[in-house]
Amino acid sequence: MYPRVEIKKDILPDTSVAVIIKDDKLPDWLVLTKTEHEYARRCISDAEDIIIINSYYKLTIIIPEKEFAETGRKYEELRRRAAKVKDILKEHKKEEIMISAEHDIQSLLAFTEGLILSSYIFNKYKKENGNNKYYPADIYLTGDTDPGEVEWLNAVNKAVYFARDMVNEPNNFLNAVDFAGIIKEYTGNAGVQTEVYEKKRIECLKMGGILSVNRGSLDPPTFSILEWKPGKPVNSKPVVLVGKGVMFDTGGINLKPTNYIEEMKSDMAGGAVVAAVLAAIAEAGIDIHVIGLIPATDNRPGGDAIVPGDIITMYNGTKVEIINTDAEGRLILADALGFAINYDPSLVISVATLTGSAENAFGNQAIAAMGNAERDFFDLLVESGKNVYERLAEMPFYEEYGEMIKSEIADLKNLGEKKAGAITAGKFLEHFTAYPYIHLDIAGCALSQKTEYYRPRGGTGTGVRLLADFIRRIENDMKDKKK
Repeated sequence: MYPRVEIKKDILPDTSVAVIIKDDKLPDWLVLTKTEHEYARRCISDAEDIIIINSYYKLTIIIPEKEFAETGRKYEELRRRAAKVKDILKEHKKEEIMISAEHDIQSLLAFTEGLILSSYIFNKYKKENGNNKYYPADIYLTGDTDPGEVEWLNAVNKAVYFARDMVNEPNNFLNAVDFAGIIKEYTGNAGVQTEVYEKKRIECLKMGGILSVNRGSLDPPTFSILEWKPGKPVNSKPVVLVGKGVMFDTGGINLKPTNYIEEMKSDMAGGAVVAAVLAAIAEAGIDIHVIGLIPATDNRPGGDAIVPGDIITMYNGTKVEIINTDAEGRLILADALGFAINYDPSLVISVATLTGSAENAFGNQAIAAMGNAERDFFDLLVESGKNVYERLAEMPFYEEYGEMIKSEIADLKNLGEKKAGAITAGKFLEHFTAYPYIHLDIAGCALSQKTEYYRPRGGTGTGVRLLADFIRRIENDMKDKKK
């Protein structure tokens, strides 16, 4: 359940409160007994991260803010401490919390975001889920808080919840058709126009990548087209987001080993991210025209499954030699990237759990990023990554890497050498583009084996906050240039 977040001008005296302070200065309105005040001062002097004063009917939680060389790191520290505060509230069964940070609205918002994101629970398949209480259920923000910033915070973090839910859903409850239907309803409620192409339409379009991967499956594929076009967009050409929607990846005929296959319901995380971002910017009314493209299918070794050595024809006519059926994500993304040219985009970004190579290189600490877009786009995306702490690790994208995926008998092969695997996957995708392009490989970040602060075990929603922030920055930059 998503917590209720409200702005309160006045302090509620009987409600637990979290106070973020700077320079060890306690706010004048904070009522403490002499003993409590002395205790707080002692803890501040000892440089404790979180100071708890239990007044029985409420908690007073003091968080001394730390300074870091990078501003983004300061706000990340507040998100992480908020996750610890969530555990404290649960331990003491406090369902309400007020948050104050008189010195900095961004500190207030970052702490609130950490509290919201750490409160996420996926328990719909537990019998007792209806009896659960949520800590916190209600969050009250005090001070001169901008309602627009709170609206944005809620829009984005609700979208993160959605992306996490989709990744956590078991495949027997979420095939490509289910996914497309949920996306259409979810984004439609936010004002996004969504059209779903079913298998016959995909066949008419000759999307050989999607159709080939789907051949081993009993469930049909889908291709979802999402569009958010505000009344007066500031961009003349749309930004296009493309998300990989492999609902479950067995590896196909090149079957995955057991220690990898159990996580493969998460292979549609890129598609979930794209849907979530479209919903967030629509709900917040961002004045940027954005298209989302989500090809979806599972990858199974059924009776008519593709096999190594097959040659397939893609949407744009490219002939691809299949080297390994477990390199399937790039095949369905390639059709979507070829289709994106119909929108004459200013920029296309693909987001996908694409390669183990990216995960091996960066673990869960960075998103592998590469592409041919202008430096301005990359710089803006890097800045967004620092702001939301979904950081990018830029990889070289030299043309020589493209030589590694050339085929002797077709235009391309779907897998290069073991070396530079994340980059050659990106070069494969680039072949199907004719516009500025950035590829984000979230293989290491989309699913977590354990809870880490506000990122839960299971689906993390990584990519949603990054891309939402990026699109908002594009809007702000374009509006500034028009002034």
